[in-house]
Amino acid sequence: MPPNTTASTGQQPGKSGRKKGRRARLLLLVLVLALVGGVTGGAYWSISTVRASFPQTKGSLTLAGLSGPVDVKRDDYGIPQVYASSDEDLFMAQGYVQAQDRFYEMDVRRHMTSGRLSEMFGKSQVDNDEFLRTLGWDRIAQQEYDKTLSASTKKYLQAYAKGVNAYLDGKDNKDISLEYAALGFTNDYKPQKWTPVDSISWLKAMAWDLRGNMQDEIDRALMTSRLGPKEIADLYPQYPYGRNKTIVQAGRYDEVTKTFQQNGGTSSAGSSAGGSTSGTASASAGLQSQLSGLQNVLDDLPTAVGVNGNGIGSNSWVVRGKYTITGKPLLANDPHLSASLPSVWYQMGLHCRAISSKCQYDVTGYTFAGMPGVVIGHNQNIAWGMTNSGVDVTDLYLEKLSGDGYLYDGKTVPFTAREETIEVAGGTPKKIVVRETNNGPLLSDRSSELVKVGRKAAVDTAAPDRGDGYGIALRWTALSPGTSMDAVFAMDRAANWSDFRAAATLFDVPSQNLIYADTKDNIGYTLPGKIPTRAQGYDGSVPAPGWDAKSRWTGYIDQDELPYEYNPTRGYIVTANQAVVDKAKYPYTLTTDWGYGARSQRITDLIQSKIDDGGKISTDDMRQMQLDNSSEIAKLLVPKLLKIDIEDKDVRQAQELLEGWDYTQDADSAAAAYFNSVWRNILKLAFGNKLPKELRVEGQCLWVDPVNTTGPADETQKVRECGEREADQAQPDGGDRWFEVVRSLMNDEDSDWWSTPRSGTRPAAANRDELFKRAMIDARWELTAKLGKDIDTWSWGRLHRLFLKNQTLGTEGPGFLQYILNRGPWKLSGGEATVNASGWNAAGGYGVVWVPSMRMVVNLGDLDKSKWINLTGASGHAYSAHYTDQTDKWADGELLDWSFSDDAVDESTSDHLVLKP
Repeated sequence: MPPNTTASTGQQPGKSGRKKGRRARLLLLVLVLALVGGVTGGAYWSISTVRASFPQTKGSLTLAGLSGPVDVKRDDYGIPQVYASSDEDLFMAQGYVQAQDRFYEMDVRRHMTSGRLSEMFGKSQVDNDEFLRTLGWDRIAQQEYDKTLSASTKKYLQAYAKGVNAYLDGKDNKDISLEYAALGFTNDYKPQKWTPVDSISWLKAMAWDLRGNMQDEIDRALMTSRLGPKEIADLYPQYPYGRNKTIVQAGRYDEVTKTFQQNGGTSSAGSSAGGSTSGTASASAGLQSQLSGLQNVLDDLPTAVGVNGNGIGSNSWVVRGKYTITGKPLLANDPHLSASLPSVWYQMGLHCRAISSKCQYDVTGYTFAGMPGVVIGHNQNIAWGMTNSGVDVTDLYLEKLSGDGYLYDGKTVPFTAREETIEVAGGTPKKIVVRETNNGPLLSDRSSELVKVGRKAAVDTAAPDRGDGYGIALRWTALSPGTSMDAVFAMDRAANWSDFRAAATLFDVPSQNLIYADTKDNIGYTLPGKIPTRAQGYDGSVPAPGWDAKSRWTGYIDQDELPYEYNPTRGYIVTANQAVVDKAKYPYTLTTDWGYGARSQRITDLIQSKIDDGGKISTDDMRQMQLDNSSEIAKLLVPKLLKIDIEDKDVRQAQELLEGWDYTQDADSAAAAYFNSVWRNILKLAFGNKLPKELRVEGQCLWVDPVNTTGPADETQKVRECGEREADQAQPDGGDRWFEVVRSLMNDEDSDWWSTPRSGTRPAAANRDELFKRAMIDARWELTAKLGKDIDTWSWGRLHRLFLKNQTLGTEGPGFLQYILNRGPWKLSGGEATVNASGWNAAGGYGVVWVPSMRMVVNLGDLDKSKWINLTGASGHAYSAHYTDQTDKWADGELLDWSFSDDAVDESTSDHLVLKP
């Protein structure tokens, strides 16, 4: 599952275009397989294969193991609502139905989480498997199942697995999915039975992609090779507490906070509140090389839900009934994750026909295929949403290695080691040894280059003598058994704020911002998670010296001391990855790397503006807020750009696009296209030639597709796009941290950051306005090359496009399979750090790399008037009508009706399947 490498499959599809595209792909599949298997037999086999894997959605089926009948009612979009009379029947049916729609996706996920991708896809995945085995997600998941999860959770996991296996029973590969039939050309792979641990492991993968500031930790350390403390501080400005509101503004954190505030903001509660890094390991030559090599390993890893831990964001907010049309709360959520096909989310309802101790659930929302329960959504009493909190739960440690051990507190301690065997489809098994220190597994063992570099490492004088070398270990909360699976079921059952808070305490990893609303007009926020405390002098911002006992974690923040808020007087709560709480008002360092609040403050301003005008907020108002395309960085820069005197008439013509522009990044906006190109070039000119080249992320260019093409791209097109970046430069990604960097430098017009050398006929710059002028020139000619000289044909959507690529075979399979399985492009509005966060990475182009993976608005006044949408569709089958049937509406910002009550579900049902014992 490497990063996506395929290119365009056509223009933005309309309804008729989708049908034509599906027919064309099906015809191509028939022709190709006919050539493989013989004209008559091959064509017949291909059509039957496609249809054989489609689920039965009407009539009845016998499912051994059920204690009573189960109804599965699907609407016009194939979204299932399941009705049962016992918890076990409910979750068994959930496993069966999800396997019907998404088993291939589920199978790939469990091979990723267990480090067994090579079993499916051969030697190309061995390096990834080695790293994933080193992390050991499935080992931790097994420990959770054996030791920490409740008996009821184990019972539900067993029932779910039984349902998945009932679906697999008696099926050949071609009866499960088209992808298995394609794999059969070169691989005799056969899916194994599903286990409860397969479900638990997925939470570890999700936690990995939402792991917090590990990338910033690496980057800051690498920067020391070229930049001094002041320059690094310029690139990591302080959070703007005075401008962008924190999540919790008037909440409580128990007696410890009162004591902290009474003492004037000083505390010995287990962590530095000031962010001192005096005790950390400095990034000398050896550590520089170690971290650079580690970064390359991380970039090659497959992603679970995010872009390898980068650019992860989300929006959620809740408004109390005082300010809504219904008089009851409205709750919105749209998690920003990497674009995948099928979507990472699966929409579903789980309903007990009668609530009792035997059957406790009446819940609907979004879950993951492969995992029982509902992760985000609502039940009959409450609703909840999630965004990534970004709290720092990972630390890298530079370890001094010596023979069969590592140095700690002046002594050599033996490694904890285990041997792993990686099975390889079509190849020879490979054995690896995983070594662990008291700070966690040695990530550096997974690269021979890192081992060689470590042995030659020349570190600063604070480190011990070199000896055998150095390695890098990872300390991460998710590498200890936890109870997050318990939390999912507890939230699904919660009836009130007290129940919800209790459930949240079980959600140890990943730490998420949880918002809450109920039908009694209460709203709330709570921060759960297993969050470490550190000794004075260590704040997790850069790698720490593993040999120093003082660098170890000192404990975890008590759940009662974590921030929360309930029914704030302002009447609403907004979370969008901004700071949870003002560091001057809280005794613990949660992280040094919050999102900087561009999205959260825009949402806050939109809500407050509506309130100040005396209006009442509706469900559609919430939807419109989710679609807000306003660019905060454009508001800052455009007035400056318009004051610059431009002599070149072609560049002046482009500059005029910005006159009167409302800073809205609509897909058809030429001004948005030009501004974002100017922004990208400002970043490149101001910072690209000044950052260490080790920061450059090679894999980013693989996300970029050519702009002017209607068919599969060839390799030269991809290389030309990637080649726009200088080989020896690191490029900023352009996220809201860079908004804040540029904002903080705006008044220092002669800062060294604003200097850039002459390039060909392009002028040098010695100050801010000269660099801005140069960026405007470069942007004009960049877009001329991409979109043509006539600016009347320019639009943001021509640059900013979404391609949906089927996992595995849609990224690394033969070209004809990529064409068959992939969809797109869609021309999108929105942008980076915008509420409508169709994110793009300025280091690699303008293509969409993460998206609002779903959108929902829950109406607590009438749950049947709630709305939702998914990025793709319910099905993972390429020729199903529900493969991408929600995507056009998603791209247009529409939401679907979300039925919940029995009557509403019956009215919307188009297919009804009865599962019988």
